[in-house]
Amino acid sequence: MNTPSSGLVLSCRNFTPQIHKSCWLAPNATVIGQVTMDEDSNCWFNAVIRGDVSPISIGKRVNIQDGAVIHGTLDKSETIIDDDASIGHNAIVHGAHVQSHALVGMGSIVMDGAVVGKGAVIAAGAVVLEGTHVPAGSLWAGVPAQERGRVSESLKQSLSETSNRYVRYSHWFK
Repeated sequence: MNTPSSGLVLSCRNFTPQIHKSCWLAPNATVIGQVTMDEDSNCWFNAVIRGDVSPISIGKRVNIQDGAVIHGTLDKSETIIDDDASIGHNAIVHGAHVQSHALVGMGSIVMDGAVVGKGAVIAAGAVVLEGTHVPAGSLWAGVPAQERGRVSESLKQSLSETSNRYVRYSHWFK
């Protein structure tokens, strides 16, 4: 792993972000501290991945869209985002675990200790409270977020393609 040439990448507390050379960071994206980003992940305009107080692990082909904030709580939580997950525009993932192929929708918030299961969808604007477990393949919406049903087959198909689309979009800027 090495640091790509775009984005603001800062060390903090003797931790330097470890970013795979295939990743893309928008020029005004910020990645700080104890962060690892695996192959083909991308971090978009004005997004912040702030590993200053707790570790953040980002898998392969994860897209962290414009304005999103990824953070945690000192001595309490770490943030894990598994392969092929999507973090929507202006979403906040704070000390939570987002499993593979899950979508955290635009403007939503996922709090400390929450787990968003594989292929689950957090609807735009939803707030997933601390410690909530969102089952795999479920759809959650509202404030506070509650289960509203299962992810449809057509949405599952779209989600399975999202990570590859964002890898393709990132190549437009390389």
